Amino acid sequence: MQPWETLAEADAPDGARLELRRRGHEYLIRAGGWDLMSSRDDSSARALATIGCAGLTSRAGVRVLIGGLGMGYSLAAACELLGPDAQIEVAELVPAIVEWNQGPIAALAGRPLDDPRVRVHHGDVATRIEQVRDHFDAILLDVDNGPDPLAHDHNARLYGAAGLRAAHLALRSSGVHAVWSYSSAGSFARTLERAGFEASVHPVPNHGRDRGSTHAIWLGRRRAPKRR
Repeated sequence: MQPWETLAEADAPDGARLELRRRGHEYLIRAGGWDLMSSRDDSSARALATIGCAGLTSRAGVRVLIGGLGMGYSLAAACELLGPDAQIEVAELVPAIVEWNQGPIAALAGRPLDDPRVRVHHGDVATRIEQVRDHFDAILLDVDNGPDPLAHDHNARLYGAAGLRAAHLALRSSGVHAVWSYSSAGSFARTLERAGFEASVHPVPNHGRDRGSTHAIWLGRRRAPKRR
């Protein structure tokens, strides 16, 4: 079997060592010695955008926030779906991930960072969400393994009550909060409901490294305010 080649290394803000590796046509990003994402996992990453943006394709002036650039697949799918006047913002905490998406892995997803509708927020997506009110039509999160189980405890703020309330406030009326998850297990639907969302879960077959398993997209639709 062909060995893995390390193309680049960097340190994440939490101190974890990141590695960009290649074996043949497959690319892999590892964090702290663990596989984080692979170029073979593109289908479920794209599903985050296709499911989260399904109701926005014909709307004008759409604003979408993507949390976690990964290998660019969710961003690419959003660019393909949304109109020419859409504003697509991607929040990425690790500068090296952005650099790699502009360099050695840029072609994997079709260079979506070059799209003029896209801008990069270099920082924590949770902080970005907390900065705005009634602003985004969709927030798409691909951070960690999803709500449960978490690989990094500091990401819990995104999936707990306070993080979901912040997302609810950041969304426009009937906006959508879509969350990629390693599985559909757990009680995240109830957490979404308590934060004011109508919750649903969408299983997504995985055709990548964990072939045969099923990932999930949790979807929370912001309830319209009740009329008095």
